[in-house]
Amino acid sequence: MHNSLGRTFFLLLLLHSLVVTLVSAQGSNKTTLWPTLSGNPPLVIARGGFSGLFPDSSSIAYALALQVSVPDVLLWCDVKLTKDGAGICVPDIRLENATNIAEVHRNKNKVYLFNGVPTRGWFPVDFTLNELANVSLTQGVYSRTNKFDGNSLQILTVQDLAKTTKPQPGIWLNIQYDAFFKQHNLSMRSFVLSVSRSVVVGYISSPEVGFLRSITTRLNPRTTKLVFRFLGQDKLEPSTNQTYGYLLKNLTFIKTFASGILVPKAYIWPVDASLYLQPHTSVVADAHKAGLEVFASDFANDVPFSFNYSYDPVSESLSFIDNADFSVDGMLTDFPITPSQARDCFAHLGKNASAQAKPLVISKCGASGDYPGCTDLAFMQAIADGVDVLDCPVQLSKDGTPFCLSSINLIDSTLVAQSSFTSLLTSIPKIKTGSGIFTFSLTWSQIQTLTAAIANPYNNYRMFRNPKFRKAGKFLKLSEFLAMSKNASSLTGVLISIEHAAYLAEEQRLSVTDAVIDALSKAGYDNQTSLKVMIQSSDSSVLMKIKDQKNYERVYKVDKNIRNALDSTVKNIETFADSVVVSKMSVFPERQAFLTGATDTVSKLQSFKLPVYVETFSNEFVSQAWDFFSDANMEINSFVMGANVDGVITDFPKTAARYKRNRCLGLGNGTPSYMTSVQPGQLMQIISQAYMPTAEAPYPVLTIADVAEPPLPSVSARAPTFRPVGGSSSIVMSSKWDDLMSWINKLL
Repeated sequence: MHNSLGRTFFLLLLLHSLVVTLVSAQGSNKTTLWPTLSGNPPLVIARGGFSGLFPDSSSIAYALALQVSVPDVLLWCDVKLTKDGAGICVPDIRLENATNIAEVHRNKNKVYLFNGVPTRGWFPVDFTLNELANVSLTQGVYSRTNKFDGNSLQILTVQDLAKTTKPQPGIWLNIQYDAFFKQHNLSMRSFVLSVSRSVVVGYISSPEVGFLRSITTRLNPRTTKLVFRFLGQDKLEPSTNQTYGYLLKNLTFIKTFASGILVPKAYIWPVDASLYLQPHTSVVADAHKAGLEVFASDFANDVPFSFNYSYDPVSESLSFIDNADFSVDGMLTDFPITPSQARDCFAHLGKNASAQAKPLVISKCGASGDYPGCTDLAFMQAIADGVDVLDCPVQLSKDGTPFCLSSINLIDSTLVAQSSFTSLLTSIPKIKTGSGIFTFSLTWSQIQTLTAAIANPYNNYRMFRNPKFRKAGKFLKLSEFLAMSKNASSLTGVLISIEHAAYLAEEQRLSVTDAVIDALSKAGYDNQTSLKVMIQSSDSSVLMKIKDQKNYERVYKVDKNIRNALDSTVKNIETFADSVVVSKMSVFPERQAFLTGATDTVSKLQSFKLPVYVETFSNEFVSQAWDFFSDANMEINSFVMGANVDGVITDFPKTAARYKRNRCLGLGNGTPSYMTSVQPGQLMQIISQAYMPTAEAPYPVLTIADVAEPPLPSVSARAPTFRPVGGSSSIVMSSKWDDLMSWINKLL
């Protein structure tokens, strides 16, 4: 027991350095009159603390919730009674779903009836508080990390929670299964009335009418508010034997014993079977008319929610508190940092709010998180989202037409594999392993007949992007892209990326660099100053070829993860590039999705006056390290405020563009904790040794050999060769090793 308490105290100290919490930060959105029942800002209720990361109802989950949330955050405790009448905070009536009790008390599971169904498990009524002393809380949601299960996190009583965290304005107690406890001669009513005399209980919720009615006259409503919790609309409420859907139609009855209602978020914003939003209901308006506060539940950053939110949990929160018709009075969430940001930093911003942060927002194939990349729809959406720099990865068709497409392999972004062009499937090891159907095998008119396909980089996790529009949009020639960009007054620049230039020149007799320079010139980009032109490549020879184009910013893309760069390497990069693109891992390396620290990559490049842009930022939580709390805004903020990057490259530009305008930036020492950079590597320190991720070799340092390339070959006059799939090899593998080594030696 002593060791366990010592370990917990140590973990709480570590949490203080996990996020730099500033005592002066009291929120930033105080002046707006909210359309809540009281006119006050909506509450943030942390279900089991920060249960989206740490084991539900653990001391560190509650401590983190207090550190990274709005000052008036409420801590939610699901109360269960032990055999000796102690009130403990555990999220499930079956203890094995949130603890290691099955290991500690192996043969003490029993069977009880719940709603007429025999249910086997380990139940709190069979154990005294002392018998639970060696039972530890664990992560009960299997999609979340279990790395903190080895920290011997003790089950807390309600009194423990109050003493350890001292929350203000109080704790939220949720009460369920009153009849079950009565069957075991335990009185939840007596416990609640007793504990409320010594603990500040701000709210008590229950899905049981009978329980709330039994205590309504015994508590001071100015101190403790009672909230009726709605479950599924078709479920029966045990006291009245009516469905919750029926009770929702009789809010005047609810008002006789409660001051508010807690409803699943789908009661307010329903979704259809395809996870698209339907029109909001009148639940909030009806409840407010009846004098009832409305709290919405089921907010979690790491579960599927409506595609309308583009995997951005802040967008979801804002739809409940910042719309033209209503605001809920509070949100029950596993990730309290997100509604805290939504409430204080993003709500009521308005479309014309000025940028508060410097980084360029650069699109990745347009808004390719919402529409098939590099289509007219993706580009138009990115412009509407407020992107600063619109990008076009240039590919060449068989007849030399430059156009925008994410990959030289048509299979990656079209349905060409389902077309009549499957006979063109080839294998070209110089470009990629495996086979493909490549852009230079089809004419532009043939490419125009192809159906676009949205990218789904996380389909292994069953996370798909905007399926309703997964085949929408048409592809644009580079000239059409440039014309569209010129007409978009909100843009500050365009980024043209060029890859595989040497192969195209040597093997396909196509010059992509000449095609790009010619298109830019014809579109008038070489003699205008309103739009910055950025040309990006991972091939230094491409950037060397355009060095005479003085008005263009040359962007070198480092195509592997690095931890630093030699001074000599950066000096060499300066000869052909004006800025650099690196991966997220090159800034904050990870190990099994935990940040291990920060590299010197950004500071080294910036010390040579080279701006650093980082890619790729996506909204799907599986693309982010655990340290960012499954919140894309927190990830962007940590790179911008913590690593000081000059730009973010993203397939969801709306999220990054809105981030730049949030009112919690630029506050100096007044920056609230929920808009402060995470401390890379601190979260990993909380993991016990037994659960520590396996060590990995550090990323390499960038050398001259990594960046040097021989000059681009001239366009070859000989016929291109390729390897048909299933046929014999006919590619002539002309080695450039001698040329490359000669080029490096000259540089050295």
